[in-house]
This record gives sequence, C-alpha cells and structure tokens, in this order.
Amino acid sequence: MNPSAVHFISLPKILDNRGNLSFVEEYSHVPFKIKRTYWIYDVPGGETRGGHSYKTNQELIIALSGSFTVVTNDGTKEEQFLLNRSYMGLYVPEGVWRHMENFSTNSCALVLASEMYSEGDYEREFSTFIKSK
Repeated sequence: MNPSAVHFISLPKILDNRGNLSFVEEYSHVPFKIKRTYWIYDVPGGETRGGHSYKTNQELIIALSGSFTVVTNDGTKEEQFLLNRSYMGLYVPEGVWRHMENFSTNSCALVLASEMYSEGDYEREFSTFIKSK
C-alpha cells in the first residue's frame, strides 16, 4: 500500500464481556506524532464538515460512535469511505481534499492531527487545490 495514500488503519481491539477497548499510539498505529486532537459531534442532518485540504497536516479520522462518510479527492480521483467502527481509522495524508457527510444521529468523529492548528496550512478553495495538482 502507498503510505501517502488515503487508507484504513485497523486499530487494536481488545474484546471483553464488560465492553471492548481500542486504542491508538503515535508512530505505532499512525505514521505521525499526534500534536492535536479534536472531535466533531451534534452535526445537524444534511450538513457537511470539512471541505478543505492541508499543506502539511496529516489526520487519522475515527468514528467513535455512529457513522459518517469521508469523501476524499487527491486531484485525480474522488473516493468515499464509510466510517462506522470505532476500531477503524481513516488515514488522510497532506495534500488531499476532504469533507465529511451523512452523519448519523449521535455520531462522533475523533480526529488526530499531526500539526497544531494553523489557518495558513488550509487550502479552502477547491479550484485552487485542483490547479495545484
């Protein structure tokens, strides 16, 4: 697999009758140091989140609860990834346009990021993104 391509990462899953446990470790399960963590929740029906790319930031996106779709575009092809398991993460490298849609009721998206927030790292115009490719 191309390590710079969008792909699923299977996280450890410890099964227990009392409830299951999964975890993520930097450099072990994700190919970067985790510098920022945020989550997206209470998304109204029909809304999308994201709609940008990053120049340097990499992300691992996990559906902690519920489900949603991540739509990516690398400048040549668009792909859709359904996230609905808390032990599966979607790795999105820098330079990939992405947005999230079709959030189920009570869904929660956890995002692990390789960089601290910087407005200058965002590309928010799709036409400019495509031209850069």
